[in-house]
Amino acid sequence: MLLSRGYLRLLLLCALLGVPVALACFAFLTSQHALQHAVWKHLPEALGHELAPWWWPLPTLLLAGLILAPIVTRMRGRGGHVPVHGLGGPVLGPDALPGVVLAALATLPLGVVLGPEAPLMAIGGGLALLGLRAFPRSAEPDAQGRVLLATAGSTAAISSIFGGPVVAAILVVEGAGIGGARLVALLLPCLIASATGALVFTGFGSWTGLSIGALSLPEVPPDATPDAADFLWGVPAAVLIAAAVASLRGLGRRTERWTAEHTAVRTVLCGIAAGALLTAYALVTGRSPAEAALSGQAMLGNLAAAPHELSVVALLALALFKGLTWSVCLGSMRGGPIFPGLLIGAVLGIACSGLPGLGTTPGLALGMATATAVVTGLPLSSSVLTVLLLGGDAHNQMPLIVIAAVAGVITAQLLHGRPAPAEPTAGTPAEQVRG
Repeated sequence: MLLSRGYLRLLLLCALLGVPVALACFAFLTSQHALQHAVWKHLPEALGHELAPWWWPLPTLLLAGLILAPIVTRMRGRGGHVPVHGLGGPVLGPDALPGVVLAALATLPLGVVLGPEAPLMAIGGGLALLGLRAFPRSAEPDAQGRVLLATAGSTAAISSIFGGPVVAAILVVEGAGIGGARLVALLLPCLIASATGALVFTGFGSWTGLSIGALSLPEVPPDATPDAADFLWGVPAAVLIAAAVASLRGLGRRTERWTAEHTAVRTVLCGIAAGALLTAYALVTGRSPAEAALSGQAMLGNLAAAPHELSVVALLALALFKGLTWSVCLGSMRGGPIFPGLLIGAVLGIACSGLPGLGTTPGLALGMATATAVVTGLPLSSSVLTVLLLGGDAHNQMPLIVIAAVAGVITAQLLHGRPAPAEPTAGTPAEQVRG
């Protein structure tokens, strides 16, 4: 199969596919980043506020709900997948792309507590299928090849926000749940598409100088050799963090069921509720509501660089209010579920780092690994992502990271069952392509 003419042609197509997908994702991320800064920095400054005032999330999240309501009820594709189900689901076709892009660009910068990863995957998969329309019908791949091409496009897209093809490829491997020759056949197109896309994405970003707000930790606490105390406190802490994150996802499922009826009205009400929760955080802590709003990428970097800037009480308040807002957004808004969950885990991990002998770096590492594993259901992908975020000096924390990720998945399964996988795996190839 790997040497067949059709498969080699598909690999070449995937290599070429990474270029337009990377450019489209670059445009999407830079636009979202610019809009986010306009809403939460430049506009408050223009109105005479040094930071976004405590009441700022009330109008912004109300506006997000008003914009999203007609998208999810009237546009093809309903603006994308409901994020409480993870990143999985049928591949959205090209006809659903306008709704996905509009929902993400118009609502995520307004403070919705979700990330850009799910819209990116939808854009990558949709563009891959759209590119097939330029080929003669006789040269088009079969239904299985179309799904493979769409998956490669999604992988190329998500590799841009994770800083390279490694994490994206592992997400595909672990999420697909297959092995042997089928695994190799699936992995090669995804690696090629994501690698060429990452190359173009990196070069184009350096040339333009534009920022995309990719997930990264410019500064991290110093690494330390783990000892018995790290595991003595780390494993119970991982179980508690997993239980907290899984409970928040359970609340998101209830929100989704509630918004299934009278969707337009209840989507707006969820926007109001999200804004009220972010406002409550600002009033309770006296800090900017921006800390609890949005995907949490910027706050995660700030927290890793200065983990002791917030007291334990402030950390718990951030985890509580951001977690509740995340739950509301998981079941009603559109976006990715991973980034806010990653921040919530990091916050809880740092809050636990004051336990005797645990330490800041192990607390941060186990918190991120546990929360990501709960959200995705993929312990290997979560472990690799955590190690890459912490940098090359984090190799000492690998045993604790892996144990925390496994503990997180097991705890989540015991409480609420297995989360949706990060990649679509169910159904026939024809059933997986929609739109």
